Amino acid sequence: MRTEVRPAASRASSTPSPGSAARGALWLGLGLLAVLALIGVALWSPSPELPTRAQDGLTLALSVLIESLPFVMLGVIMSIVVQVWVPPGVIERWMPRNAWGRRAVLSLLGMLIPVCECGNVPFARGLMMRGFSVAETLTFLVAAPIVNPIVIITTHQAFGFDDGILVARLLGGYLIANVIGWLYSRHPDQDALITDRFRDACLAEQGVSGDRARRSLAQFVVELRAVMPALIIGSAVAGAVQVIVPRNVLLSIGSNPALSIAAMIMLAMIVSICSNVDAFFALSFASTFTPGAIVAFLLVGPLVDVKMLALLRTTFRTRVLGVLVATVVLAAAASGGMVNLLA
Repeated sequence: MRTEVRPAASRASSTPSPGSAARGALWLGLGLLAVLALIGVALWSPSPELPTRAQDGLTLALSVLIESLPFVMLGVIMSIVVQVWVPPGVIERWMPRNAWGRRAVLSLLGMLIPVCECGNVPFARGLMMRGFSVAETLTFLVAAPIVNPIVIITTHQAFGFDDGILVARLLGGYLIANVIGWLYSRHPDQDALITDRFRDACLAEQGVSGDRARRSLAQFVVELRAVMPALIIGSAVAGAVQVIVPRNVLLSIGSNPALSIAAMIMLAMIVSICSNVDAFFALSFASTFTPGAIVAFLLVGPLVDVKMLALLRTTFRTRVLGVLVATVVLAAAASGGMVNLLA
């Protein structure tokens, strides 16, 4: 099944609407305003304690943004390569014909793409513009941040094969991705799962021809306008939440097999660390939290942290993200519980 977009009846209908452009500008403005608000509070607040916390939030927000930005840019470039430079049919020719086989192959495609979860979003958008279905693209999008080569190497360096953490992360990520792909393959209307703005972008891309360099530049602008506002907002929210939520509350329940998993899932959604380096962050909790809690953290963080959800919202509807979060959290908790039983 392919992602279906309504055919353009005219050239005007294949151009993003003024309302879509206005919404993009609004979100970008809100993201910049959030960062400027943190700076303003840090500089001019009369309270003796608030500036320090605001500065911490600003530092954390900027660190998330700076860490993610190179991978987003790489993902945008790879998306352009897929959309503009790879001839039609080249990727599809190597895909199995049956639905399960296509999703299984796409969920391993991340092994060839050394970018973290942020860069995978624009790349996934490029796959859908080529005609891959939402279900197939979600399978890739969920698996890629975990099965990519850098993540495998860094997780092994941090934990080796101790307590089965590396194996549980790889198998868990692969299985979660294929479960989510199967769930959404059952949806009767794939087009209803994507946002109107992304549908406009798909329509604009249909039937476009001409100079590849000019098309690449135009698509570069389109992708940056789509993902940068979400990245800025997600980074600002991640920084603010890390300052607001007391870390000692999470640490105090780390030794409980069940509560430790819940605590690390919450932490994974809050801190928004790149999947290429999150294993080293999780290593600092290994002496306090159970192995299953570490596995849950390593599964949830790359898939549904607040920054990633902001990026995904540029393409998928809110109800899709709700099901995605619920599925990932429940599967990660089950994987963590199994690891605790076996460790």
